Amino acid sequence: MPSVLPPGEPAPADGALPPPALAALGRRPFGVYVHVPFCATRCGYCDFNTYTAGELGTAASPASWLDGLRAELDLAARVLGTPPAAGTVFVGGGTPSLLGADGLAAVLDAVRSAVGLAPDAEVTTEANPESTSPEFFAGIRAAGYTRVSLGMQSAAPHVLRVLDRTHTPGRAGAAAGEARAAGFEHVNLDLIYGTPGETRSDLAASLNAVLAAGVDHVSAYALIVEAGTALARRIDRGELPAPDDDVLADRYEQVDSALSAAGLHWYEVSNWATGPQAWCRHNLGYWLGCDWWGAGPGAHSHVGGVRWWNVKHPARYAELLAEGRSPAAAREVLSAADRQVERIMLELRLSDGLPVDALDGAGRSQARAAAAEGLLDPDALAGVHGAHGRCVLTFRGRLLADAVVRRLA
Repeated sequence: MPSVLPPGEPAPADGALPPPALAALGRRPFGVYVHVPFCATRCGYCDFNTYTAGELGTAASPASWLDGLRAELDLAARVLGTPPAAGTVFVGGGTPSLLGADGLAAVLDAVRSAVGLAPDAEVTTEANPESTSPEFFAGIRAAGYTRVSLGMQSAAPHVLRVLDRTHTPGRAGAAAGEARAAGFEHVNLDLIYGTPGETRSDLAASLNAVLAAGVDHVSAYALIVEAGTALARRIDRGELPAPDDDVLADRYEQVDSALSAAGLHWYEVSNWATGPQAWCRHNLGYWLGCDWWGAGPGAHSHVGGVRWWNVKHPARYAELLAEGRSPAAAREVLSAADRQVERIMLELRLSDGLPVDALDGAGRSQARAAAAEGLLDPDALAGVHGAHGRCVLTFRGRLLADAVVRRLA
């Protein structure tokens, strides 16, 4: 089953936020995340909040979910007062493409009706290559989507089998081509590296397939074995070896080398793009501590230092909203210290890095030590290329990013 939600504190039934959280609303970028909890099958490595039709039975459906979504977005408009028009929308899951082009058009219409869209809004949907087609891409492009993120994971058949992915190896690249033919300038392919049984040659084939697809953005993530997943149980039984940290570091270097040579450069530890115009603006909002409303079962939100998360099950989600209540399960009000740690943790992952001025005295001392150890760029830290110093991870620092964060925080 999906991972559990954090405990937090009780969230008000009407969804109200503390006045200080709303004080600066509109001064930071504002986005909307929509969580689609439906999947055709459950991948063995996945612990996201997703459900197959067999797991849901008659308890919930895409229709009841969409009714709930509309109600939650209307709630967002009431809670936020006069919400800023969404500069970004990201529809994730789950498998949003299971809704079809008409379903995704209805989702975007709901966002547009409740909170509005900025004229230059970035609108992304995730998609499973097997549930897409030229007609699908044409339909969502006409509906107003500007960006597509396709789950490729690997081009090696045996790796896809370990991950329980159902698409054929060549389908992701073909889908990317169909998306571009439909008018999408911005297309992302997701990769997972470090799967048990994956070789350097397997990953090289995957990278070649990505580059042949001509996309302008690639996300590549090390396989994380989440407790409670089918993959974790297979590893616990000794059927598969656990991912090896040294192998994962080697694979990351392979990914970065291949993508950089092809003109896709890192702008976040796990993301590469052809240039700033191809960066995912919605995810940048997360990394820069901006505001977003997460709608849908299990979705997380953040506005002005208040974070909350919705109940997980689609049936309970729809039930609460039908009763006129917020679907929030709990929330937390971040302290200044919490927000400082999160800022360091998230901004340090970016190629632009973290301003040295954001650190206290002890943090600056640690930054100088990290630069001396080759974990931070000494020129960036000294402000050689700009008026102010910044903490920018070196390649070695990217491999040890979590450790660097702990030192600076």
